[in-house]
Amino acid sequence: MAKFINEISKRRTFAIISHPDAGKTTLTEKFLLYGGAINLAGSVKGKKASKHAVSDWMEIEKERGISVTSSVMQFNYDGYCINILDTPGHQDFSEDTYRTLMAADSAVMVIDASKGVEAQTIKLFKVCLLRDIPIFTFINKMDREARDPFDLLDEIESILGIKTCPINWPIGNGKDFRGVYDRKTKHIHAFTPYGNGQKEAEDTDLTLDSPDLENMIGDELHSTLIDDIELLDGASNPLIIDEVNQGKLSPVFFGSALTNFGIELFLNYFLEMTSSPLPRKSDSGTIDSFDTHFSAFIFKIQANMNKAHRDRIAFMRICSGKFATGMEVFHVQGNKKLKLLQPQQLMAQERKIIDEAYAGDVIGVFDPGIFSIGDTLCTADKKFAFEGIPTFAPEHFAKVRQADTMKRKQFVKGISQIAQEGAIQIFQEYNTGMEEIIVGVVGVLQFDVLKHRLQSEYGVEIRMDTMPHEHIRWIANKDAIDVSKINATSDMKRIKDLHGNPLLLFIHPWAVKTVLDKNEGLELSEFGRW
Repeated sequence: MAKFINEISKRRTFAIISHPDAGKTTLTEKFLLYGGAINLAGSVKGKKASKHAVSDWMEIEKERGISVTSSVMQFNYDGYCINILDTPGHQDFSEDTYRTLMAADSAVMVIDASKGVEAQTIKLFKVCLLRDIPIFTFINKMDREARDPFDLLDEIESILGIKTCPINWPIGNGKDFRGVYDRKTKHIHAFTPYGNGQKEAEDTDLTLDSPDLENMIGDELHSTLIDDIELLDGASNPLIIDEVNQGKLSPVFFGSALTNFGIELFLNYFLEMTSSPLPRKSDSGTIDSFDTHFSAFIFKIQANMNKAHRDRIAFMRICSGKFATGMEVFHVQGNKKLKLLQPQQLMAQERKIIDEAYAGDVIGVFDPGIFSIGDTLCTADKKFAFEGIPTFAPEHFAKVRQADTMKRKQFVKGISQIAQEGAIQIFQEYNTGMEEIIVGVVGVLQFDVLKHRLQSEYGVEIRMDTMPHEHIRWIANKDAIDVSKINATSDMKRIKDLHGNPLLLFIHPWAVKTVLDKNEGLELSEFGRW
């Protein structure tokens, strides 16, 4: 029992979020570097760069230098077992990010020091607020020209509405960046970039009264640092861990992921401030992570991570108890017992078959096509279901068909599997079959990914006709309504999802209200649930 408690206590599971290009995937790489999970960190650059980030595995990610799927990685560091969930930064993939945040106990928000709070940061931050999880801020790229750190803190507080508490403080920026001052220990960490950031940085430790300090950073930076420290000690918010845990106060760190400035310092404080896996809400009350009964929920499904095997992996977050290879679990939504096959941990395309895993861990299991996002797995003697995961309403729609009619079977299989992953949502005309498929996405870049994946993974070329519709509504009281008799506007379209649920599509937002006014008793919802 002591081993069981210790294993769960040392686990930390967090997601990394940011606007594209703020350095999120690079920061993930450096965590892995410090944890010894990788020997050489690959930075995310343009097409010509020969190295790609370890966490980017899909061809389109390597081509474009962006993350379009969430990656899951685990490493050990300083007695802790850390699970990192790296998410897409691009807003077109925010639904994948949201589902990933459902599996995290805290979030690290990465901000570009030269740009401050950007549009996607705001959107993802709002998603974090829905979860009420602790949010840590890493202000990145201090080795490039950066904005005033006080201005950056003000912007986080005014735009995101969360209090900040700087844990360390930068000394200079750009070419004059000399390191960071640790406010708790009152020590200065002066860094020397080493191996272009691909190895661990060398760390020189100085205090404010070290005779070498002024020679190292110069008179002007020394004077600025003294003034900044005085201002921070007098005016900044105190670090109150309860407020951090409630998502009301964000501890802020400065550094440079690319050249390893401040990474280890951040990691040490982050582990000190975060807690072991958090309890989860279910239809039977709150499930404690230290409960000995195994439970988990599926938050992501990914097909064809290994093209040679045409496999399909379901990613699950273990919420309580211990998982052991060969154990029998109960699939709540399928209402049957089953054995989870090929349990594994993944780092991008590299896999490791595991024998055991504990609450807080994220593992992948082989999915023969029975799992859906949001499904609960538990032991047969203690059945319950975790809260469902909301689906975002798509904002862009297109009619999709295969170019070659002989490849109908591959087309239907491919588009259905990609839809089950949650990357797209697919619909049909209300009274027809799969002859014509309507694809709905949150962001238009998802259409490119769909086209690319159908071509590369299933050998199917597609034709796509975009539709003018932008607004979708689920019929909340479908059992009480005859969908075919709804009094419609000219721009309304009746469709159904893969489960046969009726939905309505509209071109104009006012049409939604008009249809509600014309059909007494009709109830429409902006959200569905997995």
